[in-house]
Amino acid sequence: MLVIRPFTFQDSDEALAARTELDADDFDFLLGYSSRRGFDEYLEQLAAHEQGLGLPPGWVKSALWGAFVDGELVGRTCIRFELNDHLRSVGGHVGYAVRPQHRRRGYATQILRQSLHVLAQRGIESALVTCRVDNIASAGTIEANGGVLENVVEASDGMTNRYWVPTH
Repeated sequence: MLVIRPFTFQDSDEALAARTELDADDFDFLLGYSSRRGFDEYLEQLAAHEQGLGLPPGWVKSALWGAFVDGELVGRTCIRFELNDHLRSVGGHVGYAVRPQHRRRGYATQILRQSLHVLAQRGIESALVTCRVDNIASAGTIEANGGVLENVVEASDGMTNRYWVPTH
């Protein structure tokens, strides 16, 4: 059974390994992480961001949590509790990733479903979720969670699908 939850210090080795794995895909697994500060300070930063404190310019109140199956880190989610202009255009409420060795097992669908539930608990009834047009797997994940394509927009990294997904 997959569970999303905040990272703890005990997750540091696996989280840093996942970061390295997804670097090859040009995907920032641990948004805002700096090895100079270390994992302890990173966890403090994540906790502050959930409260809307110490946000870098352009960032919003959000949660970056790990996705675990039987204690093993299989992916992560970034749940944004509000949208700025950039997120409203191409970023959306939820960004998720699955480690390469855990793909094609339905974990992305479960990560998104649980992330939508977290948004529902915060009173958000419909979430914007986006993906690159060429990311067929992600489009399938979003549609499996009830996503309805609103439009396709041009982003800095290519054409992007914008879906609205009910959180209930």
